Amino acid sequence: MKMSFMDGKRLYLRPLETTDIDRCMAWINDEEILQFLGRRHPMGLVQETEWLANQYKDEDQLNLAIVLKDGDRHIGNGGFNSIDHVNRSAVFGILIGEHDAWNQGYGSEAATLIVQYGFQELNLHRIELDVFSLNPRARRAYEKVGFKLEGTKRDSYFRHGAFHDTYVMSVLQSEWRVE
Repeated sequence: MKMSFMDGKRLYLRPLETTDIDRCMAWINDEEILQFLGRRHPMGLVQETEWLANQYKDEDQLNLAIVLKDGDRHIGNGGFNSIDHVNRSAVFGILIGEHDAWNQGYGSEAATLIVQYGFQELNLHRIELDVFSLNPRARRAYEKVGFKLEGTKRDSYFRHGAFHDTYVMSVLQSEWRVE
């Protein structure tokens, strides 16, 4: 087991490493995943390497590897962007990149750990996210963690030849409870 940042029941979180770059690049260029990220262009080795190097220079970001304890297998990434230390808020994001790890509850478990860290260690008051209507599985997972629907940005996302809604969700520190 590599350095663990936070431990869950079936997985742990750790810092991203240079040995993760090829895997992350494969995930972010996978069309089945890409459609839910809002990205349009492929990510090359140079861009992915720069992205990883910049993660640890910016105190307004925290991105972590999601690793299964069984087999020490890196299956995804998750964390915060746009951490606002004055207003105590951040934008949450997560990606389970390994297709065989989908629909296993790993995303919910990882999200719970990350949100817990945000509230208990970063002293965040509010954590928000956007999720596309094309991704009902993610919306259910976020609701399971405690995120609530705040609103809908109608026809805000163009994909597959049509416009789709984007849902804005958040969870407040006062609403959130560790299971």
